[in-house]
Amino acid sequence: MSNILYGIDFGTSNSALSIIDLDTHQILKTFSIPSVLYFPKIDANNNKGRVLTGNVAIEGYVSDGMQGRFMKSIKRVLPNTSFQNTLINGSRYDASDLVAFILKDLKKLADEFVAQDVVKAVLGRPVFFDDDDASKDALAQKRLQIAAEKVGFKEIYFQFEPIAAAFAYEKTIETKQRVLVGDLGGGTTDFTYIELNPEKKQNSDRRNDILATGGIYIGGDSFDSSFMWTKGTPEFGRGVKYESKPNTLIDLPLSLFLNITTWERMIFFNSVKVLQELKRYYFLSKNNPLLKNLMVLIEKNLGYSIFKEIEKVKIELSTKSETQFTFEKETIHISKEITKTEYKEIINNDINKIEKYLDKFLAKNNITQIDSIFLTGGTSLVPAVQKLFINRFGKENIYSGDNFISVANGLALSHYLVSN
Repeated sequence: MSNILYGIDFGTSNSALSIIDLDTHQILKTFSIPSVLYFPKIDANNNKGRVLTGNVAIEGYVSDGMQGRFMKSIKRVLPNTSFQNTLINGSRYDASDLVAFILKDLKKLADEFVAQDVVKAVLGRPVFFDDDDASKDALAQKRLQIAAEKVGFKEIYFQFEPIAAAFAYEKTIETKQRVLVGDLGGGTTDFTYIELNPEKKQNSDRRNDILATGGIYIGGDSFDSSFMWTKGTPEFGRGVKYESKPNTLIDLPLSLFLNITTWERMIFFNSVKVLQELKRYYFLSKNNPLLKNLMVLIEKNLGYSIFKEIEKVKIELSTKSETQFTFEKETIHISKEITKTEYKEIINNDINKIEKYLDKFLAKNNITQIDSIFLTGGTSLVPAVQKLFINRFGKENIYSGDNFISVANGLALSHYLVSN
């Protein structure tokens, strides 16, 4: 039986697992799936307790006409103290249960590949699950650990995700360097300042090489939320007025629209109470068609569909100067031209927050020598993000690896945690 360890990157958008042979220090295989769940609606075939993950979940949800319960961005629920559990098809699931479904499928794929039940794993975590809130941060890691235990892991270690990315980058360099690593994912942006040295790749203890870590709770999902607020919510009634009392018109509550700008809020927004409230506002707004759009969006569970279109805009503007934001579902008809310049303006506030945090991080840790920049994570591909780093450090000093599996590989390469 081989001496195997798994490096697991449970991400906001995608999750990956890398398999490493601890005797040879070679990565054998990496598996990756979208971090999504689908609970099919109970019907004649029952389906109670049935849950699909990854691409199978997406295919099932779409083929079923989006009738069941679909979840994404589950990682953002981990530090949420108000979330205790959710009721789906008559069963209650807490945060660790939801994570465990994804970890279970990744572990199954890997165990079948190595033909053994592997119980050792290094799990990635952001530097901060929630900005500067130690109690929420501890809660998130505990929930992640419980999820790993539920699927059969017995030796569980944690590593900061940007540190893991650094170890993946170290395999590509030939000289000792002081490197600033930026891991820009769906939920967070994390930084690590670390001394990398190819001659130390086999060392059992790398703690002294990690010079500084930090992070901010802004990522690709934040960009999507900003887009939804700016371009989406006006199509669903933001700015519409209703008659609160005779001859008195006021704006609809902004809370209605804040709750559709983040996926984790939209998951729990579909309730009898909310729908009754929307119907009342619809009547008081004289049946405004935009508010009808909001009712259809919630009642028909179209959150996944619209955020998929928003994500498509983000991806296309990475290579194009303009694209269309189109959403045609049920009675909702949206079609808008979006330019790269316009998109940059939409996410400008988020980009500024990342830059201000980077300034703070560099100053706080007295970082003056940076030999190279290593960027990873899907959000690092956004042109406005790339421009931020190019303007600061020069294009010739910026490197990147596989933006979606670098962290998982680096987590597997963090095997020094096991020996310590």
